[in-house]
Amino acid sequence: MPATELDRERAHLDLARAALARMRQRTEDLDATAADPIAAAYLARALYYRAESLRNDPGSTLFFGRLDLSDGESWHIGRRHVSDESGDPLVIDWRAAVSTAFYRASRTDPMGVVMRRRFGVSGGELTAYEDEHLLDAQEHESASAILATEIERPRVGPMRDIVATIQPEQDAIVRADAETTICVQGAPGTGKTAVGLHRAAWLLYAHRERLARQGVLVIGPNRAFLDHIGAVLPALGEVRVAHTTVADLFASRPARGTDTAERARLKGDARLAAVLHRAVWLSVQSPTQALVVPRGVRKWRLPAFEVEEIVGELRDRGARYHAAQAMLPQRLAHAVLVQMERAGEMPDDRVHDAVARSTAVRAYSKALWPSLDPAKVLHALLSGERLLAAAADGILEPAEQDLLRWEKPPRTPGSARWSAADLVLLDELVDLLERTPSLGHVILDEAQDLSQMQLRGVGRRCSTGAATVLGDIAQGTTPWATASWQDSLRHLGKSDSHIEVLDRGFRVPATVISYAARLLPQIAPGLGPPQSVRHNPGRLDVHRTRADALIPGVIDTVRASALAPGSVGVIARDADVTTISAALSVAGLEHGVLGADHGDVDHRIDVIPASVAKGLEFDRVVVVEPADIVAAEPDVRTGLRRLYVVLTRAVSELDIVHSLPLPAALAASEEVTDARAAL
Repeated sequence: MPATELDRERAHLDLARAALARMRQRTEDLDATAADPIAAAYLARALYYRAESLRNDPGSTLFFGRLDLSDGESWHIGRRHVSDESGDPLVIDWRAAVSTAFYRASRTDPMGVVMRRRFGVSGGELTAYEDEHLLDAQEHESASAILATEIERPRVGPMRDIVATIQPEQDAIVRADAETTICVQGAPGTGKTAVGLHRAAWLLYAHRERLARQGVLVIGPNRAFLDHIGAVLPALGEVRVAHTTVADLFASRPARGTDTAERARLKGDARLAAVLHRAVWLSVQSPTQALVVPRGVRKWRLPAFEVEEIVGELRDRGARYHAAQAMLPQRLAHAVLVQMERAGEMPDDRVHDAVARSTAVRAYSKALWPSLDPAKVLHALLSGERLLAAAADGILEPAEQDLLRWEKPPRTPGSARWSAADLVLLDELVDLLERTPSLGHVILDEAQDLSQMQLRGVGRRCSTGAATVLGDIAQGTTPWATASWQDSLRHLGKSDSHIEVLDRGFRVPATVISYAARLLPQIAPGLGPPQSVRHNPGRLDVHRTRADALIPGVIDTVRASALAPGSVGVIARDADVTTISAALSVAGLEHGVLGADHGDVDHRIDVIPASVAKGLEFDRVVVVEPADIVAAEPDVRTGLRRLYVVLTRAVSELDIVHSLPLPAALAASEEVTDARAAL
């Protein structure tokens, strides 16, 4: 039987897999010897990461597309570069410049592409292919069925990469210049998180040497979110990108205290940066006595007014507190040496160093410019009236100072129960004393929830690099959530950033997104609703029950949802998670429970607190008692935003089970049992 085109493509896949195995084996066989143990350790580490990046994933294929170009060349596009024994490419990395046309070529701008082929994949094998002839005017243009199938494929476990389905507007963001900070306003289901992760992978490919040295960091809202996205970059061959949560970024010590929403909002206000700056520099004293330096039989005297000039110059240099402190003895010694030269002496560098290290200069410098500890500064600031009043004068109102001050101050910094907001202030203080090292690039997701002070902290981590800022203003669920990306970028230190809007939804079906979008006029006035481009309109069922039948109704709905393939997420008010989990266990429905500090990739069914749901996705979602989810937040707007997040976690189907009245914007659909017929 003659080989079909699909058979030939499968043979090419087998050839590429064998070549990748040889590349990995060749790397593992290399000898990590070097001139010294440190160099050998670095080499061994580099070889390990290289071998890991060449690991084959049997659940996927090495390539997902092919380009036939007008110059006669033909390239298979895949997740990583694979070459044969002669060095000729069998698969081109999706990040290579030639691969750009796979994502952006069109009939109006074919970019030299004659034919684009997409492959259908199942279980790591090629099952079909679909050709698009961009130069054939007679060919009818239609949406790709393979592309739609891949987008709508059921999912279990962590997020998967979207490298085979990247859209032109997403690719433009992914491949944006490395020096450019980009802010992506992305509605639910537009792929903003995936775009950010693929941008990290592209940056490491295009600027490997610099970014591998400087580092790339992904910051997410919680540990469950990081577990959810943790498999994406390794699947793309990038295993050296660090991940952390916003809380862990500032966790220099345990956060054992709590703040009221009002106090936390104040501590997150950027005005606190000015208060802390003043508190630090108020520690520098004005000289009241001359500096006297004994040397041999003579004593050299530096008048207080001359010392004041030196101190003032150091204060105005813009250096960090401790860096300027270290300069003071050197500057005082220099002034003394000038006097020596005027007296006819010829001091050299050894004399200069001896004067700078002398007991008189060191003691004088320490009295004027004492060393500071961040925790001690913040403890003093929040404990008493004098320092806070001086540091906050003209910045904070007296009532705000009272709110900021501890009611019962701890005796020592070590006994203080620092809150999460306090740890951000401590991070600011650390940077005032010693400059925070900068990374090459930071990917910040769910950025709309960060306070101004948190944004400053993230900005310090990329002060000489760039950032990719991802979020959705409509999903802001903190009391200090931003209302303006321009404002957020200013506090991040990236005012000249470029803002991109993604409003085409590839994950959330039309039925679900149109239902959730009814909340937008209340939670984000002026923000347009996202447009779902899914072929499958999805399903939405709203089930009203009696209060005593709520939990049985949830169990029945979850059981029915679990009959179909894919993941099921049960999202409820945080306080109800334990009750719902226990009921599922009694009903014999095996499940996991997600938390802010842990995810779950082992179960098809998960129970998720509403506060943890952001950024996650499930094929089918069961939302329990929306009114309780709204009421659990400090104000109605935040509660409705939380509900908007919860409703838009569904990839295919959404069930709402409730006994209390729905929010007014959603109440019109209270009697809906199946919204599919409406489309």
